[in-house]
Amino acid sequence: MTTAEMIKELCEQMNISVSELARRVGQTPQNFSKKLKRETVSLDELKVIADVLGIKFEQAFILPDGNEIKTGNKEVEDE
Repeated sequence: MTTAEMIKELCEQMNISVSELARRVGQTPQNFSKKLKRETVSLDELKVIADVLGIKFEQAFILPDGNEIKTGNKEVEDE
């Protein structure tokens, strides 16, 4: 699954449009749409998307011994 497909699926599951997501992350829908088409959404932008939606984002390398090198957005606090 491509990053663009993941973002579109995320929007569907969160019941928002891709245009609304673009506005929430401070981009124009046109610019964000072009980034999706070119597959140029950055790691920092993925973290911002997770933050504005109040969800967790992680990306990791998993080594043969099970150790992980990962990054993500700030943890979403349990309420």
